Amino acid sequence: MLVPLLALAAACGGGGSGGGSGGRTAAARPLDLPFTHPGVLVSKAQLDRARAHVQAQDQPWLTAFEQMRDSKYGAADYQATPYAVVECPPDTRPGRGCVEEREDALAAYTQALLWNVTKDRAHAEKAVQIMDAWSKVITKHTEANAGLQTAWAASSWARAAEAVRYTYDGWTDGQLLRFERMLRNAYLPQVKDGSADFNGNWDLVMADATMAMAVFLDDHATFEKAVHHFRTRVPAYFYLESDGKLPVSPEGSGIDTAAELKKYWFGQDTFVDGLSQETCRNFKHASYSLAATSHMAETAHHQGVDLYGEVRERLRAAFEFHSEYQLGAKAPDWLCGGTVQRDMGPDTEVGLNHLQGRLKLEMPQTAKYTEQRRPEGTDDLFVAWETLTHAGNA
Repeated sequence: MLVPLLALAAACGGGGSGGGSGGRTAAARPLDLPFTHPGVLVSKAQLDRARAHVQAQDQPWLTAFEQMRDSKYGAADYQATPYAVVECPPDTRPGRGCVEEREDALAAYTQALLWNVTKDRAHAEKAVQIMDAWSKVITKHTEANAGLQTAWAASSWARAAEAVRYTYDGWTDGQLLRFERMLRNAYLPQVKDGSADFNGNWDLVMADATMAMAVFLDDHATFEKAVHHFRTRVPAYFYLESDGKLPVSPEGSGIDTAAELKKYWFGQDTFVDGLSQETCRNFKHASYSLAATSHMAETAHHQGVDLYGEVRERLRAAFEFHSEYQLGAKAPDWLCGGTVQRDMGPDTEVGLNHLQGRLKLEMPQTAKYTEQRRPEGTDDLFVAWETLTHAGNA
């Protein structure tokens, strides 16, 4: 679905960027400190507040809940369609299990949220049923889009599992062990090292999935790996003038000359605060990266690690830059030749909640964009129901 930069295949940094943070050696959090659960994207307090808002029929949470409940993912009779091998080619050849896997993972997460809001055990049972169906069957992912596909699905699997395991008493030990083995064997190896050959949204969503699985699996070493990935790739994806005249080079890559960076940044050679590596490709992929970055920072926040603080101005600038043009501002000639593809997704609630809600930063463009499209539903890939879980939910 996403085409690699073949000409830069050897140069596209597996885990991140340079920029001075790659030398960190201290652990982000004490390795003997237990993780906070539930704490993958959504905390227990956030789940409880979402439930309270819905019970009180507050807006926008009630409409967001109804949107989720009435989606195909919320159906009481939803049935999983597991595959032993998920095959996702990067071209027009038909895949096997790609859509089914993503949708089933989103359905598990949807049912987990429905359980937490309604306390109807049938939803928790359905979430477990979906997760168990896949954990009994899947063995691996193949074809060139395997990394991205695995990351999209794993992000949702981990969120679903976290929201069920620590709020519901009906997930048996055998089912849980089988699911954990699925993540360790069929998902984590595919994403934990990132992707050296593709655009930055790949690395960021793979790091998002890695961090989510690490928390669920209580895997401290993998969590640290995901934090390093965040710290190196985010500065190489979203530009700030403090980076210098050129963007930060991805860690471990050979993309370090003006010509190479211009090609990697889709022909862009004027760099301003908030621009992303894929802005001149389209806003959709930049938006994926805004979501993945926010997801990681939010999960880390629940675990006592302030990744938001490390990138607050970079992330704020990126949200504001893309939201302004998404809302219709005319692109100047120096930006992508004067033409931008305005196709942002439902990817702003989590970042807006922290940057504006917790930190009180001014984000007028992002707030306007977010309010116009509420409730932010799902992209049918790895983002779902974030108005319900994160709107005004500090």
